[in-house]
Amino acid sequence: MIPTKPEISPIASAVKLLLAGVAIGAATHASAAADTSRVIVAFKPGKAAIVRAAVAGAHGAVKHEIHGMEAMAIEVPTQALNGLQHNPNIEYVEEDLVRKTFALTSASTGTPYASGQLVPYGIKLVQADLLSDASAANRKVCIIDSGYDRAHEDLSANSVTGEYDAGTGNWYTDENHHGTHVAGTIAAINNSGTGVVGVNPNRLLKLHIVKVFGAAGWAYSSSLATAANKCASAGANVISMSLGGGRASITEQRAFDALAAKGILSIAAAGNDGNTAISYPAGYASVMMVGALDQNKAWASFSQYNSKVEIAGPGVGVLSTVPMNSGSTPALTVGGIVYAPGAMDGSPRKTATAPLADFGLGAKVNAAVSGKVCLIARGTIDFATKVANCQNSGGVGAVVYNNVAGGFSGTVGTATLIPSVSASSTEGAQLKTQLGQSATVALKPASYAYFDGTSMATPHVAAVAALVWSYFPTCSGTQIRSSLGKSALDLGTVGRDARYGFGLVQAKAAYERVKLKGCGN
Repeated sequence: MIPTKPEISPIASAVKLLLAGVAIGAATHASAAADTSRVIVAFKPGKAAIVRAAVAGAHGAVKHEIHGMEAMAIEVPTQALNGLQHNPNIEYVEEDLVRKTFALTSASTGTPYASGQLVPYGIKLVQADLLSDASAANRKVCIIDSGYDRAHEDLSANSVTGEYDAGTGNWYTDENHHGTHVAGTIAAINNSGTGVVGVNPNRLLKLHIVKVFGAAGWAYSSSLATAANKCASAGANVISMSLGGGRASITEQRAFDALAAKGILSIAAAGNDGNTAISYPAGYASVMMVGALDQNKAWASFSQYNSKVEIAGPGVGVLSTVPMNSGSTPALTVGGIVYAPGAMDGSPRKTATAPLADFGLGAKVNAAVSGKVCLIARGTIDFATKVANCQNSGGVGAVVYNNVAGGFSGTVGTATLIPSVSASSTEGAQLKTQLGQSATVALKPASYAYFDGTSMATPHVAAVAALVWSYFPTCSGTQIRSSLGKSALDLGTVGRDARYGFGLVQAKAAYERVKLKGCGN
């Protein structure tokens, strides 16, 4: 999906478009409510204070000061836009457009990965493509999570062992999908034409799986302490934990302190509440806390931030493995044109083919779309209601297109029985010219998925730790931890900060540092 090139619109046009958008029930991406709009206001030199006062007087709020320009992003009641455009101190007003990434993977050129491999952006961001895992056989990473799909095409050939648990079952099944996704980031295999690659892709790194989560996705701290000790008994060098909770446990702390004393490096997620709370086990001094950033190296707004955050890894839109055929890939073809739709979480995995019909905002049942694929505009009505109304009208599939620039993903829940996908505003405009043409909407089985979270950042760091450590096996876990921090790419405030810690983990830089300065220096 390619968004249109941004342009500076005349004030009147910008306001007219914004007012029209709200009149049909549209809401800008960042609006707190349907009757507010987020816009950029450019003002004349030296008039910032006056404009801020005008925004406050209009019951609005400044959302962002644009560095290096006489402009700011604001959110105001839409009815106030007309007054702002006539303010003599304001140069122009335009919509604050949504900008999204285009692709989070790139195709391998054959070096260092086999042709046909997808290379998730995080692999390059952490420099895993610059450091061979040829020595990785001397390291073992223990993954404490929801299991591991041993039958997965991108994981089955790894050197992997695990623990049976009476409560959660066999380690080589994964009802939650989370553990398999984590494992793929660490060690998805470099096998030509199949799936993705992990940080250690050449089947050398040893894995040990301790399954503490079932389908429900939670466990007790006692189970975690046991799992960590089982990792140690299995000979793990690194423990990866994409998990946590809000309170400390003396038992857990003692367990991880003892493991650190034995030379084991424990790494855990900071948490996804987007606040300053400290999660555990990441909050213990003997555990390395990992925060999340995106493909642009920007802090992920969901990532918890505090003095314990030590390092950062890629955690937004991370493509990795999920149990075979457990995921869904959206597909849309209309009149022979193949589109690249977004997903609607909860949509059933089905395929429907029928003429495309305009269903407006999807606000009410309309028998005119019976037996057809509904084309629905995004607006104030929730996605589940839109698709349910199409279904109750006899529609066989649904496409919801955006009311602002760019694509999106939504949620329809499990009550809808017809396949549904999303489309960008540009695609929506194109689709409206194809009404009556044959449309195929499909959700196809997939074995890979994009996940967000500090859970995704953590395995990047754990895998890099094992990769770098494999070159210097006489170093201790504490020393490798120190070297990772000292070689991290500094981001945000200079030096260690609450969002990035020391910065983005860097495999090649850490290797070079240890090679030059020695363990931990």
